[in-house]
Amino acid sequence: MLYIATVHHASPRWIEIQTGHIRKHVGVPHQIWTSLEKIDPSYGVHFDNVVVQKGMHAAKLNGLAMEICNVANDDDLLMFFDGDAFPIADPMPLIEEDLGKAPLMAVRRAENGDEPQPHPCFCVTTVGTWKALPGDWTAGYTWPGIRGRPTSDVGGNLLRRLELSGTPWVQVLRSNRRDLDPLYFGIYGDVIYHHGAGLTGGLSPAHRAKSPELRPLPSTPGVRSAIRLLNGLRWRRWERATERRIARQSQMLYEKMRAGDSSWLAELM
Repeated sequence: MLYIATVHHASPRWIEIQTGHIRKHVGVPHQIWTSLEKIDPSYGVHFDNVVVQKGMHAAKLNGLAMEICNVANDDDLLMFFDGDAFPIADPMPLIEEDLGKAPLMAVRRAENGDEPQPHPCFCVTTVGTWKALPGDWTAGYTWPGIRGRPTSDVGGNLLRRLELSGTPWVQVLRSNRRDLDPLYFGIYGDVIYHHGAGLTGGLSPAHRAKSPELRPLPSTPGVRSAIRLLNGLRWRRWERATERRIARQSQMLYEKMRAGDSSWLAELM
């Protein structure tokens, strides 16, 4: 049996798109488990099991995995999806190939400042492996960010548990033929799509790496203040323009998906 864990929060906009793609492309027996905080309970009809949870995204994924592990066998498969991620082709051949190499496979968003950790937009392992690690999606464990400062994100502690236990994992990398964005609207391993266009945390390292060059600050106090002001204005103008572009592309792709227009996928592949 394949158990799928996915979290939806505050908005149901991806539920039918995600579950429709899962049921279209995943042909093996499976169950989809979710939590639907701040979403009308009527949307639970699209899932096999709804677990009532509150808290942060990573903690909810951990909670779903805990509930699944309580009923599943150790050799059952455990798959994680972000709420806006789903298969665009049958994932089972890739899963069988990668799990033949290592006990866990997951997306690594190398394009985002060379992030090293497994990402929960797509991850597959066995129930037994998750229990033995034990798996943990929370942040905490750090690595050098793009400016050399310690950083962490969801999946950080899972990376550390893999390292400490000597457990290898297979990285599923971005495979877009065309990038509408350096991070969002990503295809991984040619079988998984991750929309990922939320701007609640500001622009990502992948976006900031493409920001305009700012003028160096001179030592003269008056001129230094003026250049700092101009740099700030230029940065904010670029930031707002980038966010507007992402929002337009996000809505365009979403509307095509919702209407069943498959041309959105051709734009990326």
